Amino acid sequence: MSSSRDQIFSNIRNGLGRGELQGDALTNARERIRAHRANCIPARSQLPFEAQVQLFKTMATEAAAELHELETLEQLPERVAALMAKEQLQQLVQASSPELTALAWPVSIDIQQRVARAGDIISLTSSFAGIAETGTLMLLSSSDSPTTLNFLPDIHLVLLHRSTIVGHYEAAWQKVRERDENWPRTVNMITGPSRSADIEQKLQMGAHGPKRLVIFILND
Repeated sequence: MSSSRDQIFSNIRNGLGRGELQGDALTNARERIRAHRANCIPARSQLPFEAQVQLFKTMATEAAAELHELETLEQLPERVAALMAKEQLQQLVQASSPELTALAWPVSIDIQQRVARAGDIISLTSSFAGIAETGTLMLLSSSDSPTTLNFLPDIHLVLLHRSTIVGHYEAAWQKVRERDENWPRTVNMITGPSRSADIEQKLQMGAHGPKRLVIFILND
């Protein structure tokens, strides 16, 4: 363990007024970490899959996300192009994930596959899972999908596979653990567009991120 981590844990132990775990206490702590036991799971999320999908849509809509359903992945470029034309936008900052780059995009869209920068208006990413209990998206960072795409542009477009919707957070984290790859550097949970009521208790959209969250649900 690095000296920096040693110091951090030492400070925590000092704050708790105890030394390092030993014996049964250490064994029990390691077992708890390995077991990943679920905590209290809300009853509303313990539903059959179709009901979970409907709950996700309801909760996401209540959180001010915009939902659009796709029957095929090939419909995505057309839907994105229509939205961009309505907003008079031409440049799209897009994740370079294979399922997005393989699509036939209209020549009217200037696609930039890079990290998002200040001034970018609209981005498109894929998501890892949808969480029904709160209408939340789980997104994993990677070289194909940098986290900046999720937070810097004013409009965030997200592709969500219907088959990846789960009932509760514990199920989503279990999906992350079951991946064959290494854990991502960052896991983002996104529920609706960014907002704040800190200023005079007036709701401000886009306070710390996108003003709009548009979810394209692929019915697979």
